[in-house]
Amino acid sequence: MQAIGEFEVNLQPLEAYAPGSDGVSLGRMSINKAFRGNLEANSVGEMLTAMTPVEGAAGYVAIEQVSGTLHGKPGTFVLQHFGIMNARESRLVLEVVPDSGTAELTNLVGKMTIHVEDGNHTYIFDYELA
Repeated sequence: MQAIGEFEVNLQPLEAYAPGSDGVSLGRMSINKAFRGNLEANSVGEMLTAMTPVEGAAGYVAIEQVSGTLHGKPGTFVLQHFGIMNARESRLVLEVVPDSGTAELTNLVGKMTIHVEDGNHTYIFDYELA
């Protein structure tokens, strides 16, 4: 199945616990999202970032717990993020953490892609309820 829609995201810096070195800046942020469309939900989570001294070269990982309805089915699930960017490419992987679904989203598996254009965030969520 596929869910599509828009989301708003609010990222706020958190106190970092690792200093970074040699020009690499390590950071930590809170994530708050509001999804609209086939996924009507809110999420909270945390992100860890690494910014290098080379402009545009960075990486991040994040975990966010999503709570709401997916095509009308209520429940929660956890998304895990892995993102890499540099001058040549950007890669972003968002997958449902296995066995993290609850209620009517138990056994949820899937991958989400996000697109940002002109400040607007959209998602495509390909999923299965096994």
